Amino acid sequence: MELPQWHHRPQVKQKGLLDQDAFLRVADQFISLANDRNKKILATELHFALMYAAARYTGHVGKNVVSIEDQDNWITHMTAQFQDMLRENMADPAL
Repeated sequence: MELPQWHHRPQVKQKGLLDQDAFLRVADQFISLANDRNKKILATELHFALMYAAARYTGHVGKNVVSIEDQDNWITHMTAQFQDMLRENMADPAL
């Protein structure tokens, strides 16, 4: 199985898939929830909760949706995907 790349988005809308605009809209929904929670929870605490939730859901997808056999390969791949996303956002002057 070819492991997914986070930035490979369909050019046009396809049922069940997120094109680039839809991907960013869904991400913005999670960010909006985080911003709301940040009114009462320190960002330095909140970001760990978000990371844990992402790890938990990614673990579920790997084990139960795509049935990954090589967990270490999945973890390495998904960690690299996160690093790429983090680098892109850290380099964003609008952030």
